[in-house]
Amino acid sequence: MVFNTGAALLDAIVLAVVSKSKEGTYGYKITQDVRMALEVSESTLYPVLRRLLKDGCLEVYDQEYGGRNRRYYKITEKGRIQLNLYITEWKTYSERITNIFTGRIGQ
Repeated sequence: MVFNTGAALLDAIVLAVVSKSKEGTYGYKITQDVRMALEVSESTLYPVLRRLLKDGCLEVYDQEYGGRNRRYYKITEKGRIQLNLYITEWKTYSERITNIFTGRIGQ
């Protein structure tokens, strides 16, 4: 993608991906799901997960899988509130950009 992906947009996408699973999801799966929207490396994604944990938007727990512990991330109520704010802001932002691209603004 040629457009720069800011921290807020990446946070919003990660929260949206994690919110899809009630029981939470693990890092590699999050990376794969985020990659459906934009190209991102695991080294970019894990700091986002840590920041969202620190901010109280996600919680984490470990669960055994295939003889190893797998770390799962789950959205919190604070995270849901933040995601709803991102969704509202995104609708306004994307509509404005679409209007510029399609010539509906500035005539």
